[in-house]
Amino acid sequence: MKAIVLAGGYATRLWPVTKHRPKMLLPVGETTVIDRILGELEADDRITDVFVSTNQRFADDFRDHIAASSFEKPSLTVEETAEEDEKFGVVGALAQLVAREGLGDEALLVIAGDNLISFDIAEFVDYFEQYDDPTLAAYDVGSLEKASSYGLIELDGEEVTEFQEKPDEPNSTLVSIACYAFPPDAIRFDEYLEDGNNPDEPGWFIQWLVEDGPVRAFTFDDAWYDIGTPESYLEAVAWELDGDTVVAEDATIENTTLGENVHVLSGAEVVNSSLDNTIVFPDTMILDSDIRQSIIDRDTQVESLDLAGALIGAHTQLTDGS
Repeated sequence: MKAIVLAGGYATRLWPVTKHRPKMLLPVGETTVIDRILGELEADDRITDVFVSTNQRFADDFRDHIAASSFEKPSLTVEETAEEDEKFGVVGALAQLVAREGLGDEALLVIAGDNLISFDIAEFVDYFEQYDDPTLAAYDVGSLEKASSYGLIELDGEEVTEFQEKPDEPNSTLVSIACYAFPPDAIRFDEYLEDGNNPDEPGWFIQWLVEDGPVRAFTFDDAWYDIGTPESYLEAVAWELDGDTVVAEDATIENTTLGENVHVLSGAEVVNSSLDNTIVFPDTMILDSDIRQSIIDRDTQVESLDLAGALIGAHTQLTDGS
C-alpha cells in the first residue's frame, strides 16, 4: 500500500498565522499534526511509500521539514498552484498526483494532513484489509449544525448507502473525515472526472463509487479535529495537552500565571501576565497582559492588554496606547 497525505490547502480561515506557513506544520503539543500522521505511516510496514502533496507556495516549507525529520518514507509531490483560486480541487489534484507518480497498481491510503484523529491509522488499514472495498473513516460530530459543514454519510450496517456533501439540511450527524483507503480497482479518479463530475470535494467521488459497488465505513469515537479555523486549532491543542502546559526550555516566564492548555514556544518571553488556552509562538514578548483563547504569532510584542479570542499575526506590536 502507498499513502498520500494531502497538504495543499491555503488555510485562509487561519490567516494571518497561516498566510506564510502551512497549517499542517502548526504545533500541537510537542509535535505537529502532519508529524503525528507521518510517524504512524512510518511505523506501518504495509505502507511502502508516502507522498506529501502540497502546492508551490508551501513546497519549500515541507521539503525542509521532511529533510530535517527522521522519516524515511515521505517524498514531496507538488501541484502547480500557488494561490487558492488556482486549486484543482481535491479529486482533480489526486488524479494528477496518481498520474504524476505512476500510482494505481497498489492499494492507496489518502488522508488529510490537518486531521488530528484519536484512532491509530494501523487500525483503519486493518479494517480495510478485512474487506478490500473502498473504505472511509467516519465520526459522529454530535450536532446537525456541525454536520452541515462536512460530507454526511448514511449506513446500512457498515456499508455506505448515501453520501451528501455539505447538505443544507442534514438528517444525521455521521460525517466522513477525509481518511480513505482504495483498492487498485477503485482508483478511478480520471474516469470520474472524464464523466464531468465535481472535482472539488472527495465526497462526490465516494458517492460515485457507492453507486457502483460497496463502500465501507470505519466508525470511531473519542476525538477528531479538522484544523481549519482558530477555534478548531485551539480545541485540538487543548485535547492534546489535556489541561497541561508546554513551555520551551529557552522561553522566559516571570511573575506569570499559566492556566490550562498553554504552549509557549522557543525564545518567547512572558512577564507579569496571565495566559489561558493560548499559544505563543517563538520570539514573542508579552508584558503586563491577560490573554485567553488566543494565538499569538512569532516576533510579536503585546503589552498592557486584555485579549480573548485573538488571532495576531507575526511581527505585530500591540499596546494599550498609553
